[in-house]
Amino acid sequence: MTGHYQWRGDVLWLHCQLQPRASKDEIVGLQGERLKIRITAPPVDGKANQHLVTVMAKWFGVSKRAVTILRGETGRQKTLAIEAPAKLPEAAEIRPGN
Repeated sequence: MTGHYQWRGDVLWLHCQLQPRASKDEIVGLQGERLKIRITAPPVDGKANQHLVTVMAKWFGVSKRAVTILRGETGRQKTLAIEAPAKLPEAAEIRPGN
């Protein structure tokens, strides 16, 4: 892995470190080679994953269907695919692709 994101055509692959049960939803910044994200949902019965998809869709300006968890369904380290993001949150430290 080189860096916390990769562009594959118009799809953004994002390598994340998730912190569930936080006081608010936010992008914290880089933690090593991953983007640290805090979310309010607990890591129970897939709630954290569902909530992560919802907030990422909002932050990147896409529908929830455009956000896919590629790796890390059950862990805190996740790789996400975001199809054709309309926005790039400044805190995510991502440069536009193509």
